[in-house]
Amino acid sequence: MAHDVFISYSSVDKTAADTVCSILEQNGTSSWIAPRDITPGVPFAEAIIKAIKESRVFILVYTQNSNISPQVIKEVDRAVHHGLSVITLRLEDVPMSNQLEYYLSDVHWLDAMAPPLEQHIDRLARVVKMLLSKDEVKDEDIEKAISKGTLRLGKTGKPVSGKGRYRSPWIKLGVPVTAIIILLFALLLLVPSIRRNFLDQMGPLDKSVAVLPFTNLSPDPDQDYFSDGMMDEILDRLFKIGDLKVISRTSSMQYRNTDLSIKEIARELGVGAILEGSVRRAGNLVRITVQLIDARNDTHLWSEVYDGDLSDLSNIFSMQSDVAQSVAKELKALISPQEKRLIEKIPDTDLEVYDQYLKSLSYRNDFSRESLYKALEFLNSAVEKDPDLALLYAGLTQVWMGIQQMGYEPPDVAGPKIFENLNKTLELDPDLAVAHYLNAMIAHLVEWNWEKSEKEFLKALAINPNDALSRIFYSQLLAVLQRDDEALEQGKLAYSLDPLNHNMKSWYGATLLMAGDCKTGLSLVEEVIAADQGNILANNGMLMAAYRCKEYDKVLTAEKHLLPFLFEEVAFKEIERIYHDQGIVSAYDEIMKHLEEVVQNNTISPFDLALRYIYANQPDKAMVCIEKAFEIHDPATIYIATKMGNLDPLFSNPRFIDICEKMNLPVPK
Repeated sequence: MAHDVFISYSSVDKTAADTVCSILEQNGTSSWIAPRDITPGVPFAEAIIKAIKESRVFILVYTQNSNISPQVIKEVDRAVHHGLSVITLRLEDVPMSNQLEYYLSDVHWLDAMAPPLEQHIDRLARVVKMLLSKDEVKDEDIEKAISKGTLRLGKTGKPVSGKGRYRSPWIKLGVPVTAIIILLFALLLLVPSIRRNFLDQMGPLDKSVAVLPFTNLSPDPDQDYFSDGMMDEILDRLFKIGDLKVISRTSSMQYRNTDLSIKEIARELGVGAILEGSVRRAGNLVRITVQLIDARNDTHLWSEVYDGDLSDLSNIFSMQSDVAQSVAKELKALISPQEKRLIEKIPDTDLEVYDQYLKSLSYRNDFSRESLYKALEFLNSAVEKDPDLALLYAGLTQVWMGIQQMGYEPPDVAGPKIFENLNKTLELDPDLAVAHYLNAMIAHLVEWNWEKSEKEFLKALAINPNDALSRIFYSQLLAVLQRDDEALEQGKLAYSLDPLNHNMKSWYGATLLMAGDCKTGLSLVEEVIAADQGNILANNGMLMAAYRCKEYDKVLTAEKHLLPFLFEEVAFKEIERIYHDQGIVSAYDEIMKHLEEVVQNNTISPFDLALRYIYANQPDKAMVCIEKAFEIHDPATIYIATKMGNLDPLFSNPRFIDICEKMNLPVPK
């Protein structure tokens, strides 16, 4: 690709470098930047040298990181050797290392430390255009740019004589102070052992990491599914390392195209390190670049560039394994022999099948009818080509569960598909954590087999200790069995692994409520509703938590989203009036009159009716509904003995106790 400018930077400063590249290209200046412009299959060093030779201007994005980067120093050496015009865009006020000063003692530089960065890059773009507009830039051109303040000369803070020249702000500090500061930075930056000791004083790096969405650098934007798939597969291997805390995909994906810094992202997610990467695919050739960053100080811990040929998928799977183990090594996390075996396990399939599997992943997380059936289409096609790949059947199980959950197919159609594919998954590969998680969920919600459910949850967590979904629903199983301390421990762990997932926040709120903490549970679901007012899961949680906390205004607020048909009529204005005049019991007495009419022509969960009869102080009718819920195997029946159900008036009823005993649930007191 023809270009005028080569952009050199430390990988830690990639966001700033990308901004430089973007603004230069918006101003009509063609630029070359790695890894975007490295063709898959071309060695990294060869591509860099060729790109520098073909450039006219070399821009160094200068920070403490680039100041000590061996790769940047090599690039500067080549630029000076080939006689390029060099401009240093200084983002940090850091004395230049001796190695860089050797090459850059008299180059032109531009300060860009005061925000916003964009205004400085606009100036940079004008300077670059000036340099590119002439075969030879005369001294008066430079002098003019300097006198206008567009450009400055000298990079180490040395005073330069001459009208309009820059005098260093370091001089104002006085010689002794300046010498001490420069010596301190030189020691920290140039003597590795001292630098390591300095960083060690910050304390050991937390063994926690988040993987940000990988950037798709392929010419084809439709390859997003492939870059997302690479992220997912690396995450899947990291999840297996029990000595690491790994943030779930749902929370990490919130940071696609974010403007937040690495430190800000890490702070929000509660991790010590961030792994980011990019994927460039051209036909069967693929280049995957990854880097691990210490979020405390933006220190670059480790990076690697992997080149692979998709015609041999074992290379790609080995790369994913290598990334996971390298991250663990850098974070000093131990990997057990069993974890190592699982991380290095390589599926035996071909590119076409694997490609269809990755495409199904891109549709599976969207629960629309169109997306779920599209995922189904890709998975069924892949199964026809490879009927022995367990991942495909696990995917089919999840998709069919989504189809049933969303009501796109009745249980008598979706149910057999779920069991058929789940059994096939476990038969082909008992090492898949997701299969045990799904088996546990079925035992929990459908079979009411608590012992089997707990065993399957524990199997899933043994394979994938970072499985937030297994942990949160295991916490709910423990709460159902009134093992509250264990439930809270598992719930807290699950929430820490997926803190930005609205559903996770609502599920954790439910665990807290079941274990008796209605205030914290209520605050969590309110956070979700503040961001997503119509979230049904959160509003359902608020309905129960607010009632438990006796915050009845919020109970009726939740009902506006749970029973919208009452709010579309004049009837609800009457309900609100009754509430303000007579209280919550009378208001629910009115609500139940309307619901009893609705139930005649519509299906409503007997459990949902029961808790509203309790709010209306009609325990006899609530008891009838609980018996109906038990009879039809309503999944919500599992919560009857918890504090979330608010069924306390029934706890001493012999009919209620009989149902608890039939379900092998502890009888609440």
